[in-house]
Amino acid sequence: MAKPVARSLPAEARQRVVIETLTPQVDGGRYPIKRVVGEKVGVEVDAFTDGHDAIMCVLRYQYESEGKWFELPMVPLGNDRWAAFFSVSQTGFYRYSVCAWVDHFESWRRDLGKRIAVNEDTELDYRAGAALVAAAAARATGKDASHLEATVRGLSSKRDASEKRTLAQDEELSRLMYTCADRRFETHYGTELRVRVDRERARFGAWYEFFPRSFGGEGQHGSFKTCMAQLEYVARMGFDVVYLPPVHPIGHSFRKGKNNILAATADDVGSPWAIGSKEGGHKSLHPELGTLEDFSAFRKRAEALGMELALDIAFQCAPDHPYVKEHPEWFRKRPDGSIQYAENPPKKYQDIYPFDFETEAWEGLWQELKSVFQFWIDQGVYIFRVDNPHTKSFAFWEWVIDEITRKHPEVIFLAEAFTRPKVMHCLAKLGFSQSYTYFTWRNTRGELTEYFTELASSESREYFRPNVWPNTPDILSEYLQYGGRPAFMIRQILAATLSANYGIYGPAFELADDQTHKPGAEEYNNSEKYQLMQWDTTRTDSLSALIARLNSIRRDNAALQSDWSLQFHGVDNDNLLCYSKAVDDASEVILVVVNLDPYHTQSGWIDLPPARFGITGDGPYQMHDLLTDVRYLWHGARNYVQLDPHAAPAHVFRLRRHVHNERDFDYYL
Repeated sequence: MAKPVARSLPAEARQRVVIETLTPQVDGGRYPIKRVVGEKVGVEVDAFTDGHDAIMCVLRYQYESEGKWFELPMVPLGNDRWAAFFSVSQTGFYRYSVCAWVDHFESWRRDLGKRIAVNEDTELDYRAGAALVAAAAARATGKDASHLEATVRGLSSKRDASEKRTLAQDEELSRLMYTCADRRFETHYGTELRVRVDRERARFGAWYEFFPRSFGGEGQHGSFKTCMAQLEYVARMGFDVVYLPPVHPIGHSFRKGKNNILAATADDVGSPWAIGSKEGGHKSLHPELGTLEDFSAFRKRAEALGMELALDIAFQCAPDHPYVKEHPEWFRKRPDGSIQYAENPPKKYQDIYPFDFETEAWEGLWQELKSVFQFWIDQGVYIFRVDNPHTKSFAFWEWVIDEITRKHPEVIFLAEAFTRPKVMHCLAKLGFSQSYTYFTWRNTRGELTEYFTELASSESREYFRPNVWPNTPDILSEYLQYGGRPAFMIRQILAATLSANYGIYGPAFELADDQTHKPGAEEYNNSEKYQLMQWDTTRTDSLSALIARLNSIRRDNAALQSDWSLQFHGVDNDNLLCYSKAVDDASEVILVVVNLDPYHTQSGWIDLPPARFGITGDGPYQMHDLLTDVRYLWHGARNYVQLDPHAAPAHVFRLRRHVHNERDFDYYL
């Protein structure tokens, strides 16, 4: 039997405070939490000591590149839980942690207060306090030392007891004793945690995706010059980000034809995601789209219209890509020596070669892929939608995002990963600023409530920022295929109000394109991924006016510009979904009611929590529908709604409380 090993004495055994269960943190501090400039980091922790002594607990934080630590006293919440918050004012990284110590002065003052309450305070009590203050005076300097020394004299003097009581309970004395506290035996939380701080666009934005090559006129390949008018159209709808699929040369070998057929004709334009040809690769533009000067003019025009340009980065190659010839070691070989193309059996993608992230030449591959981001940053692009990041090395993403954002903290990365939940969440932890979601397939009241409650309220919200899309060039959901125009209206309203970040693939969305390639599939018929399209964006049945109105509402109402305040409310009809968002002090409340049934009018009674909205009693309050500009007078917690999906499938209400009676109805706008 092994002899027990004697445990040595600790280096310092007088650290009596225990600190544990600090939140927020991700995987024990392995990954940073996320915020945007101007937001708060609310920190809570359990801290306690043996016996009955009082403790002092402080939050420590710093801006990482500056290195100076700041401290804030934490507030006791009860049951040994403490809380404080700090604000982040710069992009980049912050660090935070907690320390605590036994506070002998506060213990003395607390116990003295109890004795005073029963008139049992004695001269000895004040002498004990004077000794604690004298020790603090020795640690202080200047006016602080003088103030503390005067207090020592007062507590040690023959003054009247009432004067000493007043002196002992002075708040300025308490402040100085905290400033000059004896912290020799303080306990530090074992880990310094990190916050990645992004700019505001990471938290809030409306994205619009379109293919510039489809805007060249009848049967003509579009260019950056010919689709300038499309930028103005997108800007009129109020979008913040205009996002382009890959703009690089497209391979010719194994090029796909219309509707993804294997046999392409000479006129087929191919998929933009089959990147690379003799004209260049990831740092080149498709010749028919234009030159870098044309691209720059296009980007600047978007910015002049109040939008940012986002580019799709897809790390894969067509067989014609220069990388294939110059760096064959970056690709996996088949037994016959040929390069392995992409497969998802039984599907074969002969027009795409994936990179081999297990190659012995991985360092050169990583550096080259990083340089792709840097090239487009040098062209003025600071937002990237990354295609299928879950099929590339996680270690690579953690490295490259850290490398890029340390030099360019304004860069935003959106992970396009419709994959397993743990994989999606891992990518978010590794550094992606935003993430695609399962919204596209969440249609019922129960599905939407459960999923968005998770996104807004679970611990994952500290690192996973959702960006919801009702459609993409790859996905036309079953709900949109069969619900007609009302289905597109419903999904647009849900996307724009449930999430602070959302996007649509247009003009397919606003023109309600619901035609699939074959029954049971989610692919578009005549998919724009493989051919030029002719879109009539002037059609009278376009949803562009509704989209513009929703984007205007989002910009005008801060409650819709973040996700964490989202709450769902009861309705006695499962076809109706009711939820609210509010700013912190409930000075602004947005309440949304949506008919999820695209075929029939639905009605029901809504149950609201009046206290959360600052509503007292059963008096009237105004609900202003921002979509229709109609105002309703509601009373109390329970109210009735009826929604026709063909006319107006939703209410987007702004609560206005200052209605005292029905006669005031028209005056509180």
